[in-house]
Amino acid sequence: MDSVEKLNAAITMVEEARSVPLSASCVVHRTELLEILDEARGALPQDFASAQNLLATRDAIIEEGRHSAEQLISMAREEVARMVEQTSIVQAARDESQRILNDARTTAAREREEVENYIDSRLATLEVILSKTMDAVSRGRERLAGAGDNDVLSQLAND
Repeated sequence: MDSVEKLNAAITMVEEARSVPLSASCVVHRTELLEILDEARGALPQDFASAQNLLATRDAIIEEGRHSAEQLISMAREEVARMVEQTSIVQAARDESQRILNDARTTAAREREEVENYIDSRLATLEVILSKTMDAVSRGRERLAGAGDNDVLSQLAND
């Protein structure tokens, strides 16, 4: 029995003891009660030591849990900060890539228009040159058809 059980046994013994008439006193077997109380006194230090060990263990477990919780919270905060930063960086990169694509498309459209205008002007110049050449060829053929070989050669030499 531990000290609490021994003390309960002593209390029960006193409660069940025979009362002395006209008095609040009772008759208890002294030796038995003293044995129980001595055993309780002997068990008290051991019970107190066990209780103190239990309290110390409990406090250590609570402290370890507190420390572990603080570490988890710290890690979670760091992870959230990293994720937010990563999200900001990714969004900034997307925005920048979209801006670059838009600039490239604008530049490509402008340069395409410039190239098409240049080609059109060159083709117009070529068309004029070819038109003049065709006119010269047509005149030359007309002269050839209307004149003799000597006359045509002499006319061409004069031109």
